[in-house]
Amino acid sequence: MTDQPFTHLDQAGRARMVDVSGKPVTVRTATAEALVRCPPQVVTHLRDQTVPKGDVLAVARIAGIAAAKRTPDLLPLAHVIGVHAVEVELAVVDDGVHISATVRAADRTGVEMEALTCASVAALAVVDMVKGLDKAVEIAVVRLVAKSGGRSGDWRRPEPGHSPDQR
Repeated sequence: MTDQPFTHLDQAGRARMVDVSGKPVTVRTATAEALVRCPPQVVTHLRDQTVPKGDVLAVARIAGIAAAKRTPDLLPLAHVIGVHAVEVELAVVDDGVHISATVRAADRTGVEMEALTCASVAALAVVDMVKGLDKAVEIAVVRLVAKSGGRSGDWRRPEPGHSPDQR
């Protein structure tokens, strides 16, 4: 347990949205990634663009962009911010589909949740598009890769094999 107060609870212990109105507006960026693991025959269909439901990567890209803009509708304590840019990169890899989502805004709070929501929903869209080919598809990872801006500054996930202090 920590001695610091919980930021999202009021004096009576009720959930609240943190007041960020006094914080300066700064440019903020966050990148998240996801991996949808697919059996080899699904990867073949993805590479050959023969998935019966259509263009999997295009649908997932649009789903991710839409999700980033709707994050406060899904996460009750997330702030409504002006999302200024969303980039979703999808790549068919040997074990499935790798998704990278970058969100940018000039606002008073970060865009980490928007990037994570974008990557998550893009991954869900991939699953939805290919589940008819094989029910064994799975979302293997969703994680924040990097963020910049704001009071806490820049952060990047350490590369595997490096100590957490090396960035």
